[in-house]
Amino acid sequence: MDLEDRHALRRVAGLSTELADVSEVEYRALRLERVVLIGVWHEGSLASAENSLRELSRLAETAGSQVLDGLLQRRGRVDAATYVGAGKARELAGIVAAAAADTVICDGELTPSQLRNLEGVVRVKVIDRTALILDIFAQHARSREGKAQVELAQLQYLLPRLRGWGESLSRQAGGRVAGGGGIGTRGPGETKIETDRRRLRARIARLQREITDMARDRKVQRGRRRRREVPSVVIAGYTNAGKSSLLNALTDAGVLVEDALFATLDPAVRRAVTPSGLAFTLTDTVGFVRHLPHQLVDAFRSTLEETAQADLILHVVDGADAQPQAQIAAVRGVLAEIGAADVPELVVLNKTDAADPVVLQGLRAREPGSVSVSAKTGAGLSALRDAIDAALPRSDTEVRVIVPYSRGDLVARAHADGEVLHAEHVPDGTLLAARVPPGLAARLEAANLCGARHNGTDKGLSGASAVH
Repeated sequence: MDLEDRHALRRVAGLSTELADVSEVEYRALRLERVVLIGVWHEGSLASAENSLRELSRLAETAGSQVLDGLLQRRGRVDAATYVGAGKARELAGIVAAAAADTVICDGELTPSQLRNLEGVVRVKVIDRTALILDIFAQHARSREGKAQVELAQLQYLLPRLRGWGESLSRQAGGRVAGGGGIGTRGPGETKIETDRRRLRARIARLQREITDMARDRKVQRGRRRRREVPSVVIAGYTNAGKSSLLNALTDAGVLVEDALFATLDPAVRRAVTPSGLAFTLTDTVGFVRHLPHQLVDAFRSTLEETAQADLILHVVDGADAQPQAQIAAVRGVLAEIGAADVPELVVLNKTDAADPVVLQGLRAREPGSVSVSAKTGAGLSALRDAIDAALPRSDTEVRVIVPYSRGDLVARAHADGEVLHAEHVPDGTLLAARVPPGLAARLEAANLCGARHNGTDKGLSGASAVH
């Protein structure tokens, strides 16, 4: 249903109009239809620069646009005025006019002056990689927290780039001048752009308070799981690496799966059980990408805290990608930025059904201990469950008790929160041998002793072994 809703409104190419002069309007909604991509190759290899532009093309298509052309300029550094240099900017303007494009997307984050100068040359709308990613996030956000986080990131990005044309944003006058107040009533007042900036700052402050409140609720939920000592596993990785598909394969979660970048923005938490019977939570998170906008990292920090507080990170890698090692480096960079670099990591090489065996062999050599799976076909999932079982922290208290039948709730807790080794029904209650959290172990031992005193016998196993 989510997938159908996402595809319910589609743009039709050729049925749009665009102003001849972009300076005729003050504010324009981000409307991507026919775009030309432009990038600057100033570091790294040519293959890396071309792969980055291909990724930008996929981002543009995910946002609903039609990519007409993609250009790379070789420069020692990005031009400070027009991003690609004055000559190439004029050449780009000719390509845009010939292709009848209405948007230029730059593979980088533009400064406000670069954006304004380049737009003045090509005479169509110009956006950068950051604005494109923010637009995709705005389209895909569903939950209240996700929408608030995306809006906060958009406003933080827009604030230094707020602009307008003509005299409408430079008017300075007192409130009664327009009504003919005359001498003594005129004052400097507040320009329109200053008013807009003030309103943006007020809205940003309000969103930050709302997100802080929602983060507090998330922290309370996380604390409840911690008190019950349920291990937490987080699925992290590059966007479109197959994280949601893996969650569905491991837990039958039924979350949205789409072959598109940033299909998942709202985290999904599901309960899972290891082959040995240990219960844990499995959380699907937002995907990462090269040059992830810092506004998004700041806005989604409360959500990303789930990763930093986890007991284990399943780092999902797209084994069929052209540069999987670059994806791994980008993801680990973001993990370090959010304080999750020290969390134990299990690398999962996904999409083995479509990957090159030689590439997979190289990845296994670079990432010892990794597990190869295919969430689509189910291959390797059994080995992955065993690897998760071995990597999770174990309950360190082993008990052997007789639990009275009146305390069936404790037996249920032992099954839910611990690892039951043996269970048998005896006349006085349930004979239970299990590894459980220390707090639950104490309650089981107390119930065992109470059962023995109640029966007036010594059948209770007061010597319930506790192995720490």
